Amino acid sequence: MSDLKALREQYVAQGVGNGNLNIATSAKNATVMTQSGQEFIDFAGAIGVMNVGHSHPKVIEAIQNELHNFTHPGFNVVMYEGYIQVCKKLCEMTAGDHAKKAILLNSGAEAVENAVKIARKYTKRSGVVSFNRAFHGRTNLTMGLTSKVKPYKEGFGPFASDLYQAPFPFVYERPAHMSVDEYVDEVIERFNEFFKGTVSPDTVACVIMEPVQGEGGFVIPPKRFVEYVFNFCQEHGILFIADEIQTGFCRTGKLFAMENFGIVPDLMTTSKSLAAGMPLSAVVGRAEVVNTPGAGELGGTFSGNPLACAAALAVMDIVVDEKLNEKAEVLGAKLEAFLKEAQKAHNYIGDVRRLGAMVAAELTDPVTKRPDAARTGKIVKYANDNGLFLLYAGLNSNVIRFLSPLTITDEELAKGLAILKDAFANA
Repeated sequence: MSDLKALREQYVAQGVGNGNLNIATSAKNATVMTQSGQEFIDFAGAIGVMNVGHSHPKVIEAIQNELHNFTHPGFNVVMYEGYIQVCKKLCEMTAGDHAKKAILLNSGAEAVENAVKIARKYTKRSGVVSFNRAFHGRTNLTMGLTSKVKPYKEGFGPFASDLYQAPFPFVYERPAHMSVDEYVDEVIERFNEFFKGTVSPDTVACVIMEPVQGEGGFVIPPKRFVEYVFNFCQEHGILFIADEIQTGFCRTGKLFAMENFGIVPDLMTTSKSLAAGMPLSAVVGRAEVVNTPGAGELGGTFSGNPLACAAALAVMDIVVDEKLNEKAEVLGAKLEAFLKEAQKAHNYIGDVRRLGAMVAAELTDPVTKRPDAARTGKIVKYANDNGLFLLYAGLNSNVIRFLSPLTITDEELAKGLAILKDAFANA
């Protein structure tokens, strides 16, 4: 193991972060084995990728079966069934009874870039609006849409033009004298002012929103705000894009999180758990919108790789057969109950929030109520040193987030929570 660590230091770019410095050798469901023989319970899920669990037998079988046919003939060169079937199923599974089309790509950031391309082509406008605390990727365009400066943006500019960030509600941080309704009214007012003082709506091609902000700290917007933004877009001819890359495939107790808000987006991006770890992403949406670019204006060499498509088709079956939406809600309730109990013993746990199994604990200083990044880092380090993959998030790096497989067993969950309980006690 020490040899591999030395090779990593010598040959792998330091810009690639490692939350855990062990060497993984195998993984099954929510348990990862390392080269030293130590088991880790996975509450990270490769950052939300493993909703169906590591090494799901149906996914492995699907990949193996396709591997006997080919590895990648290139859909731009010759068509193959897997690509078409994934697009078909995505169009059938997503909300709305209108005609839809889809395009397959490689990564979440690539999906966002293509959604923006499509929106600009369709509307003949250039402006793109994201939100404060948003995260949409690490490419140049998506960095410009992303809110957090360090480590994602500092030193990498200049970024693409005509990108703007609108205010986004964070109920936990509302002023003490405000009710939730008063606070939502205030953020809506600031949203309207943004379109008067920052950018005119008639120059905006699209608004892109995470239904629950991922890297931003699992911030769940009030339904009334989401509805207002959607209706504003409809009124002004702006396309509404839902970034479901982290929230998709049952993470929030719905196949896609926007279903929780009753919103049918014009375009949607998805990736991460779409193909259980195989590199695949998609843009799916209204047929007349997706169809705007002509032949050759969208695509990529490896986009829609057949092995990844086979994995995605298996995932789509698992979602239904194993009732992952129901499992997400059960898992989320268990995590929330654990954190609420921990909150009684540890006054630095300032907020517990969830939508389905998208669960977070906000850590703040007990006296000042300011974000406590140092304590958060200490808890995450303890967990990763003692058999639990754990991640933090948030603009202030003070939010512990939970992204375990939705298929996690009761035994795996109990082991992970026992380690986390010790981590809280040692913080």
